[in-house]
Amino acid sequence: MNLIINIYYKGQNGSAKEFVKEMISSGLVERIRKEEGNLGYNYYLPVEDNETVLLIDKWKEQKYLDLHHKSEMMEEIAKLRIKYKLSMKVEKYRELDDNK
Repeated sequence: MNLIINIYYKGQNGSAKEFVKEMISSGLVERIRKEEGNLGYNYYLPVEDNETVLLIDKWKEQKYLDLHHKSEMMEEIAKLRIKYKLSMKVEKYRELDDNK
């Protein structure tokens, strides 16, 4: 069953958007999308909150998410989060299987 992770990155003065720009320009986003088990890694801008960016991250199974969390990319992401002084809120969901 697929996992969906919503991560809300909140900053000040546009720092969350700058974080996303650097995630993309550094190649981190593309590397994550190519990881085994990754089904989606997309950023969205909430209409009513200019200082927050929403990441919707989708994985085939928990084991792939666990491997991602152990990868060197997580350290790179953490450094960027610190650089841009972002707070995070994380939500985790399981996708419903309509075939059951």
